[in-house]
Amino acid sequence: MALALTLGRRGLGRTWPNPAVGAVIVRDDGAGPVVGGRGWTQPGGRPHAETQALDRAGAAARGATMYVTLEPCSHHGKTPPCANAIMAAGIARVVSAMIDPNPEVAGAGHWRMAEKGIVVEVGIGGEEAARAHAGHSRRVRDGRPHVILKLAVSADGKAGLAGRRPAPITGEAVRARVHLMRATSDAVLTGIGTALADDPLLTCRLPGMTGRSPVCVVLDGKLRLPLKSKLAATARKTPLWVVTGESAPPEREQALKAAHVEVLRVPSRDGKLDLAAALKLLAGRGITRLMMEAGPILSTAFMRAGLVDEAALFRSPTPIGPDGIDAVEGMSFSALAQSAGLKPLGSEQIGVDMVENYERA
Repeated sequence: MALALTLGRRGLGRTWPNPAVGAVIVRDDGAGPVVGGRGWTQPGGRPHAETQALDRAGAAARGATMYVTLEPCSHHGKTPPCANAIMAAGIARVVSAMIDPNPEVAGAGHWRMAEKGIVVEVGIGGEEAARAHAGHSRRVRDGRPHVILKLAVSADGKAGLAGRRPAPITGEAVRARVHLMRATSDAVLTGIGTALADDPLLTCRLPGMTGRSPVCVVLDGKLRLPLKSKLAATARKTPLWVVTGESAPPEREQALKAAHVEVLRVPSRDGKLDLAAALKLLAGRGITRLMMEAGPILSTAFMRAGLVDEAALFRSPTPIGPDGIDAVEGMSFSALAQSAGLKPLGSEQIGVDMVENYERA
């Protein structure tokens, strides 16, 4: 199962709207267990991990055990049910990490295989699988993506210079980690304030991984994003979705569309975009894992609204000074995380910096 989970993580950020599943086929003919086939969900969500593993195993699948990180599907979608393929291949035992929360499956895959005499075991590796498939589960259960917040904070709790000017806070090792986080996310979201102040690219620029850049999403209530910004200028190569309000200027929308930017509209409340509606819209377009790289105001708003499911707080040992802007609005990050229902998972040294990880309690 550990191997299946490792294989499945290869697909994170590339398989949406489908989950990134891993599968391993093992048989033991008396000389010890041998891996006969392995598979993981392919880019775009198909082929599925199970059929990939079965194809690689061939005749060796008959009488073997399949380890899979999520219940095999039992419904006809764009491909036939994986449960049917497993039964046809003669698999004798299926070890599944967790039940698929998708109402179209929800135990039916396990039940169908058990009815055909396959031994089905559920729950091994379940905790790790639940984390790996958190985006899929959040989307089908709550109708929104799983939101992962990234924040960089100086030793004195600041996120930038006075006037909301950007400042380098963390070192190269953290920057590499952030690029990896982007590569395993379906989309990365920021606010118009950060887009104007930092003019970011938000792509994955690790060697050999530039093709794994996520969709870029900007919350921009008045469509102020400049056409010459890096995000707009690279929209042909890296998809850019700008989420705006219903009353945003139509002429600005047309200008952005001409630059290959998709403009999406959601309701506003008290002059601010409805964050829950924005997330629902993204889920409707298939996004399951959403990374947030935003400024203090938007990050705090998401946390206060209870819309953050994980957080990675990168702490620098270097202060910015009293003129810097606070990393979160109104209280310490720890207090805000607790009020937002997040619990600490632990910390890790990354170069000279430290990362503290949080998840929904």
